[in-house]
Amino acid sequence: MTEPKQQPLVSVIIPVFNGAQYIGEAIHSVLAQTYSNVELIVIDDGSTDKTSGIVQSFGDRVRYQTQMNSGSGAARNRGVELAQAEFLTFLDADDLWLPDKLERQMVVFAEQPEIEAVSGMVEQFVSPELSHQLPQPAELSRPMPGAIPSAIAIRRQALARVGGFATQWKVGEFADWYARAVEAGLRLMMLPAIVARRRLHLDNQGVRHQREVSAYAQILKQSLDRRRAQSEQG
Repeated sequence: MTEPKQQPLVSVIIPVFNGAQYIGEAIHSVLAQTYSNVELIVIDDGSTDKTSGIVQSFGDRVRYQTQMNSGSGAARNRGVELAQAEFLTFLDADDLWLPDKLERQMVVFAEQPEIEAVSGMVEQFVSPELSHQLPQPAELSRPMPGAIPSAIAIRRQALARVGGFATQWKVGEFADWYARAVEAGLRLMMLPAIVARRRLHLDNQGVRHQREVSAYAQILKQSLDRRRAQSEQG
């Protein structure tokens, strides 16, 4: 009898900064995956709350690394450096995965080797402890295409082709990366199934909002400038 083919290893990278309130749930959603050959790497970006204790309570199921506070981009890049797998995935510390997220994406990679990255739909939800402060509008319950780090899985070579995550942005580093991926012609498949749940809470709705507007405007301008330069060269 032939032995079943070994599942390829998938590296899961979670950057976290002062994420004690939600990091445990995020980790649980990775450990509950129906796809089992996973290495989970948490990069603690200089947390000063109880993040460290919560992450380390999972023992050797999680590789835990700390760094001086340098932003999500630097934390993701550090995770990529440490990762051992050909397939890389990311999860924000306040988001959650659906249990079959990795399984669905790895089927695509196995069946369509020309595909470089696989994403899926994302469902947004208001964090339960804040439901009285942030009532969930009907439109938030509609799944949206997952142009966020928590939804994507990518081959290591494809990530190298696009380049790593920018470190100059405090927010919006993934928007910058996604713009460069589109410009580079990344062969991305978008699954129709929900693969991740994006948590809405006071921090990402309030305090960070003004900074995000400015950062995203600069990221958009840089993307337009690159496209203009490419068209002039062509």
